[in-house]
Amino acid sequence: MSSSPLIARGELLDALVSAVHDAAERSTFIVVDGAAGVGKTAVLRELAAHLDSSEPRTSLRRVSAVPWETNRPWEIARQCFPAIDTSDAESLPERIAESFAPATLTAVFIDDAQDSDADSLRALASTVRRYRESKIAVVCTRRILPAGNIDSHDVLDRAADTRFVVEPLQNDHVAGLAAIQGVILSPSSAAHLTAHTGGRPKQVLALLRELPSHMWTGVRPELPAPEYVQAAVRAALSESSADTVRLVRAVAVLDGARPLATACAVAEIDVPYPAVDPAEALGLVVVRRRSGITLLECPDGMIRAAVLATMSRTCVADVHRAAAEAEADPADRLAHRAEATPLPEQHMADELETLAAECARTGEWANAARLFMLSSRASSKPGLREDRLVRGVDALIGAGDVRGASDYIAEIESLHETPSRNAVLGYLAILRGRPQEADARLTRAWQLVRTRHEHDVAAVICHRQVLHNLARCDGHSLVLWADRAVELVGADHPTAVEAQAIRGLGLAGTGRVSEALASYDDLWGHAGTGAVGQRVQMGAGWLHLATDSVELARAELEAAAPTDFLGGSTRIALWANAWLARTYFVTGEWDAALRIVGLSSDLADSSGAALIVPLLQWTAMQIHALRGDWDAAASSSRRGDSGARDYEIMRIPTALGRAAIAEARADYAGVLRALSPLTAQWAQADVSEPGFWAWPDVYANALVVEGRLDEADAFLAPHEARVAERGHRSAHARLACARGRWHGATGDLVSARASFEDALDSLVPLPLVYDRARVNYAYGQTLRRAGKRREADVVISAAREDYLSLGATTYVRRCDRELKAGGVHATLKDRPHNALTPQEDAVSSLVATGLSNREVAAELFLSVKTVQFHLTRVYAKLGVRSRSELAAARATETTPS
Repeated sequence: MSSSPLIARGELLDALVSAVHDAAERSTFIVVDGAAGVGKTAVLRELAAHLDSSEPRTSLRRVSAVPWETNRPWEIARQCFPAIDTSDAESLPERIAESFAPATLTAVFIDDAQDSDADSLRALASTVRRYRESKIAVVCTRRILPAGNIDSHDVLDRAADTRFVVEPLQNDHVAGLAAIQGVILSPSSAAHLTAHTGGRPKQVLALLRELPSHMWTGVRPELPAPEYVQAAVRAALSESSADTVRLVRAVAVLDGARPLATACAVAEIDVPYPAVDPAEALGLVVVRRRSGITLLECPDGMIRAAVLATMSRTCVADVHRAAAEAEADPADRLAHRAEATPLPEQHMADELETLAAECARTGEWANAARLFMLSSRASSKPGLREDRLVRGVDALIGAGDVRGASDYIAEIESLHETPSRNAVLGYLAILRGRPQEADARLTRAWQLVRTRHEHDVAAVICHRQVLHNLARCDGHSLVLWADRAVELVGADHPTAVEAQAIRGLGLAGTGRVSEALASYDDLWGHAGTGAVGQRVQMGAGWLHLATDSVELARAELEAAAPTDFLGGSTRIALWANAWLARTYFVTGEWDAALRIVGLSSDLADSSGAALIVPLLQWTAMQIHALRGDWDAAASSSRRGDSGARDYEIMRIPTALGRAAIAEARADYAGVLRALSPLTAQWAQADVSEPGFWAWPDVYANALVVEGRLDEADAFLAPHEARVAERGHRSAHARLACARGRWHGATGDLVSARASFEDALDSLVPLPLVYDRARVNYAYGQTLRRAGKRREADVVISAAREDYLSLGATTYVRRCDRELKAGGVHATLKDRPHNALTPQEDAVSSLVATGLSNREVAAELFLSVKTVQFHLTRVYAKLGVRSRSELAAARATETTPS
């Protein structure tokens, strides 16, 4: 097989090249970990090619370890250094070091080092440790086993100075790899292939080459294992006992992590470990522990497929029947019965539908989808088969598997038009972020439904309209459709409970906050616990964050995020995580926020839930900008981009993220451009409601800095009135800060002080670290501009401490410039007459970086005229006549002698 193209490894390769080059200063031992087939060898090959072509060239020695030589002492050492006598272990490191050409960087590559003999690894590790000045780089790759543990000698862990991990490919990388092979994959097919192969290029390429092109179209196929994996599994099973074979087959048919007791019952094994241990050693099963229970599962989808390929259809059906007897869960028992029955069987189809509907009522959408699909397959009547297929796809969407549901679009569109058909297509359009299509589908569904006779279907359409209007940020319509759902099926019906879980957000969006909070207190009596409760917790957490109950919001959103138990929905978890990331942002837990955004964005991409991606990326954009990581901020901005035809709930966070980047760059004109869509009529209601979207103060602040004071005053007034009416504390603090800026710009320092102190007082009981830093920074700038430098020094120092605790290096540097410009701590005695004042120094240093006078004014909160005045004096004192000469002069000052 030809080598795989190196995709998505650029950053890793750059880091490895840098680490090897660093050995020119200090010898180093590098370990590169990754799963089998993930591309470690390809990375090592590309690294070798790069080192061979670079100047100066690196002397390279490369070997591959093999398992049958693991117990042969010094085998790898002899291959690397054939001229060296390995009989004297104590002096071997010295002889190895002496064998390298002086003043030459030497790299030793050992592929599959987990199979190397331990003596050779110890000798190389000792060489590196003892001869750090000898310009040696040892690079070892080793395999990570399916269970996540490392397959290697512990000497690699002890010896490693640096460790890298070759991560699996993501969906878009797999799609790119397929395109190179001439196969165009849909997003769903790419996600399916990625999940099946674990994102390992070797396996991806094998399947792309072995399978016919028609396998990659339509609904997700049952993918086999590559031929070489099948051969390895057949060989492993041929060496195993009958009990081990039965156990491995049982685990493959059961699919997923199942209790040891269940697997043994299916395999008819009384004493498990004599069968389990060999299966684990051969890599055919993985043993895990969860909540004190031992679980067995296949290492990955390809091993499972390879095991199933060794079984006849009759054998598979027999194991399914045994599983139906052994499983405790009714849904699992019935699903195995259905899998063992290849022909339509109406009684079973009806039984499956009944249980699927029960799962749907309790919000266990993944189970419901599986059972509805099995029910459709088992149905002998075309009408029932089509209806159950539609309900199965609807359940897939409810579970958050938008990509899986999208595979059925063509099939569903070919069915007879019904309210349910249009409702599920509308539901899918919502999660894919397509408001016009969703509106058309749902309107048509409502036109077709007979509300007097089809209460359940009509309530489902109402629920979809609730979601549609949530995404449109239309609280009035949201509440209207939620109330219709309750009228149709009653408050205790699961569809009505789901609608009411969102209704509170609509109430709050229209200013009825007390009523919204009360609605969630009442809703717990209808929702109870479990998957439906997940929806209620998400809605309540979102609302509590918006109403400054931050700690309560954190608890509710953290509880709503997991999907491991009780049939939780990926869709709801993504919403919960998006707002949990915002919770962590405002409280200053930025690393935690970025972790959530990273994991959730990958989940959103793999599930196809485009609607929520901009909301997630908003937080990442803002944190990266505040930390000065402009490349990461730009990457998040691209990933979270949205356009004028997208849902409002996508466009708003995109605008806020762009504004955050612009503000961090002191580009206040850019802030105004980014936020200008939110000043349109459509955003005057829900989008401007205090607490949900913190943008009015940012816009007003930018107007002030840009000198548009009359516009700022006119803009602030209605927002201040609304906040006063609602009694919203953090929104009041933000607007008071912006008003303080305005007062300071108009020269009314007394009123400015009052506004800033009011803002700080409002924040005292709230854990909003970022907001406090922001107010103190603006307050200090205003005091400094008014000439109150000593007071400004105290306030800006407080802002600096908060920014420093957040890692907001962009603003830490600004605070430092402010403190320097204030000159409180400057040494003035005996200063030469032509020395720059602190203010002049701050202005000139920014001008020297290439900023315009307008940009410097925005950065230092000065007028453009003041900047020009200082710049004129700087030119005279330094004897320069242009900005370029100034930049050269400042560069000379900072160049070490």
